[in-house]
Amino acid sequence: MKNYILSLATVFCLFAFISGASAQGLSVESLLDKAVSLSQKGDKTGVVEALTQGSAALEKEASTSGGDLKSKLLGKAGDLKSLIPLASTGKLSSGVLGKAVSAVKMLLGANRISSLLGKGDSGLLGNAASLTSNLGLIKAGSSILGASSQSKLGGLLGEATKSVTGLNKGGVAGKVAAAAATKQLGSIVKLVGSAL
Repeated sequence: MKNYILSLATVFCLFAFISGASAQGLSVESLLDKAVSLSQKGDKTGVVEALTQGSAALEKEASTSGGDLKSKLLGKAGDLKSLIPLASTGKLSSGVLGKAVSAVKMLLGANRISSLLGKGDSGLLGNAASLTSNLGLIKAGSSILGASSQSKLGGLLGEATKSVTGLNKGGVAGKVAAAAATKQLGSIVKLVGSAL
């Protein structure tokens, strides 16, 4: 019986470790998307867990990033934490949570781009996939902006997406793409920073 209980305890510890490790493997945006999805299903406990993990992951990413929007990201991590008590009582609406998550996504994408811009051409060349993914994050959250900012950002995102595809080319073509992308990406980071 003693061995059975010990085995059972070991299995539970292993499950706890695996679920903790898998949560750590999830990106900030995945954890926050999970929180929104669980909120729509009315799973209070799940929302609290996903928000707790998401805000911690956001703080960790912000504190280790070299982007210009670090302080804004840390502020958003604080905002997410302030939603946890509401989530635990079931008083957090999906709309409020969705807006908070959209703002975080935009800042995350812009901060990651800012971090790559800080490395010059070496941060851009060969990183088309990462930049495209981060532009996608910004676009995904842009619905919370006012109409004029959203329209301006949409135009910049379209131009930048075209330029970014050329960053995987070598030689002169890559350098030309990097020069164009640097200007466009810089404008996007500035616009997101001023809008949020």
